[in-house]
Amino acid sequence: MKEEYFKWYSHNLSREIEMLVFGHAGYPVLLFPTSMGSFYENKDMGLIDSAKWFIDQGLIQIFCPASIDKESFYNKNIHPTHRIENHTWYDKMICHEIVEKVKNNTSSGKVAVAGCSFGGYHAANFAFRHPGYISHVFSMGGAFSIKNYMDGYHDDNVFYNSPEDYLYGLNDPELWNMDICLGTSNWDICYDANLKLSKVLNDRNIHHWLDIRPDREHDWPVWKEMFPHYLSRIKFF
Repeated sequence: MKEEYFKWYSHNLSREIEMLVFGHAGYPVLLFPTSMGSFYENKDMGLIDSAKWFIDQGLIQIFCPASIDKESFYNKNIHPTHRIENHTWYDKMICHEIVEKVKNNTSSGKVAVAGCSFGGYHAANFAFRHPGYISHVFSMGGAFSIKNYMDGYHDDNVFYNSPEDYLYGLNDPELWNMDICLGTSNWDICYDANLKLSKVLNDRNIHHWLDIRPDREHDWPVWKEMFPHYLSRIKFF
């Protein structure tokens, strides 16, 4: 399996960012880490190995950027307005410095996004904010509200990074073309969050799969089962 390391100065973040890329060719899959996770977390926890067959066959390339959660949602040393502003700059970095550069690796001109736990939030939020760029979103054990990170603060940036809120007002037709998987289980601490987002999507008649696995914990073993299953939904040819 080909593995490459990238490090560059991000003008959106005004700092260096790191990323691992797995695979030599194929459909681009942007894979976010969990809360405050590093760019190598998904490799270390075995999620990349769970997709090894797809990678070795040249069907997908997986892009694993670092998060900046410690500087945004989890940074209690700054005011919530700056937390959410930092996240919006991260969103711009992902969009302009990664997605726009790899989306044309496929004839669709789109990418798939995925993530586990808080990475599931990042994947879903990015997909819904940029539906023209996204063909598939695979959230595994995600939660989709950021209110707990904002200490009661609310502004437009908070609203437009809260899928449960802004989805009701979106009308981009690409949302209805997106393949959306919400992976959870009846023991998942984020089970209710997935039911809530599923209701929002149903209210908008946006097709999706609410995948509820029985008797599984909010942890890597079930996510490693989900990930290759979801990847098989991509139309590679």
